[in-house]
Order: sequence, then C-alpha cells, then structure tokens
Amino acid sequence: MREMRETLRATFGRVLGIENRRRALRPGQLESIASFQSKILDNTRQITIYLPPGYERGDARYPALYVQDGQNLFEPARAFIPGQHWRLDEAANAAISERTARPMIIVAVDHAGPERIDEYTPTYDPSRQAGGRAGDYALMLIEELKPVIDARYRTLPDTAAGGSSLGGLVSLYLGLTRPEIFSRLGVMSPSVWWNNRTILKTVDRFAGPRPRLWLDVGGREGRDTLRDARALRDRLQNEGWTDADLGYFEDPRGDHSERAWARRARKMLEFLYPPV
Repeated sequence: MREMRETLRATFGRVLGIENRRRALRPGQLESIASFQSKILDNTRQITIYLPPGYERGDARYPALYVQDGQNLFEPARAFIPGQHWRLDEAANAAISERTARPMIIVAVDHAGPERIDEYTPTYDPSRQAGGRAGDYALMLIEELKPVIDARYRTLPDTAAGGSSLGGLVSLYLGLTRPEIFSRLGVMSPSVWWNNRTILKTVDRFAGPRPRLWLDVGGREGRDTLRDARALRDRLQNEGWTDADLGYFEDPRGDHSERAWARRARKMLEFLYPPV
C-alpha cells in the first residue's frame, strides 16, 4: 500500500509539473498588415508581426527581427508546402517563457512571388538571367517598412534580419552591407552558391562592426551546400568572428525544408537573443 501511494504521488507530481509548464508557456500575439505597398520595389506583400508574451500589459520596448519568406513562418495554410511551416511563434513562445531567450518582436516579410529571386540576390547572374535587387530590397526594409513598424510598435534600435535558403543569403547581405542597422543575423541554409559564390567576396571586403551571426546547415542538403556553409563559416572566422559572436550548427538530419528549419528555429532565437 505504501509503495502504491508513493507511485501515485510521483505520477501526480509529474503530471502537475507538465501542467504547470504548459500554463507557463504564454503565447504571443500575431497581427498583420495585409497589403504593404513598396514604392521602391513597386509591389505589395503581407507583413505578419509577432508580439511577445506580455507585450500588451506593459510599456517595455523590444528588439525587432525581420525574417524573410514570411508566409512560411507562422501559418500552416500559407506555407510553401501547406502544413510545413517554421512554427516560429511556438519556438519564440517556448524560449521566452522558459527564459532561454529575451523577448523579441518578429516581423515576417512575405516574398513577392516571381520577384523573390531578384529581391533576395545581391548580384545579377547572367547564367540565370536573374537577380541583383537585394540592394533595393534593403532600402524597402530600411526606408519603408522599418519606419512603419517602429511607429506602430515599441521597438528598440537593436534590429536583426533572418531567413533560410535565398532568404538566408539576403539576410547575410543585409548584415554585411548595413551592419549599423542589422546587428544580428539568423542565416539558415544560405544559398551561398548564387552567382559563383559571390557572397564570399562580400565577406572578404567586410570592414564594419561585426553582427552577431547564427549560421546553420543540414547534413542532408547535399555535399555542395554543406561545403559552401563551411566555407562561409571559415571566411567569417578569417574576418574576425569568434565563438562569442558566431554560432555555427550542422544538423545531421536536416534537409532543405521548412520542417528542418522549424527544428532549428528555437536554437537560432536563443543565440541571437541570449538571456541577460
């Protein structure tokens, strides 16, 4: 009988602990700008904004993270493959509630459909007859979108950029060319291959303040992608990045998919926004 009571007490304790943890994971809020119009790019896209737990109850200000391919981040029905999204709000809720990351505002910027490849690449690639509007895309974020977000929400000057694949490439470009604005970068499975790996030359020319930078890649993304990510890591280290401001992670099971990036999203947030 005594052993039965102890077993029941232990079981009840575990269940209570799980329930308490569930209650502790407070959700953030999602808001949206359905049709954000850019004069610089001459197009319109949806912007989705994640506000961290407790945002509505105080007057604190938060750093803002601008993530590309916004349709893939929060809503399963809008993802490239329906049902496969980053679950980025869930990752942020868990990290913030468990205090493994500081609270942040996440600004999810939808891509522009057929114009995505041009906007997310820094140079024109003659072999593909495409690309080269990343500079204009940067101006859209800095001169058009960021002022709207800063006016509507309680942001801090501490601004970050993040994304995967071509979205990771353009996020890296943003930090290398405008480090005075984008001081943190989440670069997941970046398309280093674009135009004969021209982004590596941009790294070699970098001379600004080093952004805090998360870089990752999946082991199942192919030999060339893995080689390119390692080459990028090595170039960054040659330019002065150390373990203090460069987080590098290889996921042995990771392929090139939203599902794989979802598994690493929390790690990325925790590196970019470590608890104080």
